[in-house]
Amino acid sequence: MELLYEAQAKGLTVEQVVGALPVEPDPYATTVALGVAADIAGLDDLLARTAQGWALARMATVDLALLRMATWELAHRPDVPTAVAISEAVALAKQFSTEDSGRFVNGILATVAAELRADATPSA
Repeated sequence: MELLYEAQAKGLTVEQVVGALPVEPDPYATTVALGVAADIAGLDDLLARTAQGWALARMATVDLALLRMATWELAHRPDVPTAVAISEAVALAKQFSTEDSGRFVNGILATVAAELRADATPSA
């Protein structure tokens, strides 16, 4: 989440953010951030379709980073259980974003999961 947030906030690519870090980030975090960057158009299209009444530009930056991250995991990492992808994003939204972000992220990701995965179950 931090890599995606920093890239968006600073107007940099994820590659630039990772390259400028004094210590190499966790390999999985790098994989997710680079995966999101590579599929940003597809992720944003899916999120725009499922976030009825919400333009991506109106979403909190942290919420959007979390939605992109979890949507990428749901779309590209079948080894990550649906409930885990959603509940981790919800927990981070509750910790780092607004009071209503947990419910907001959960609702959108539940819809995304239902579209992407047949085994989708509601979470957090």
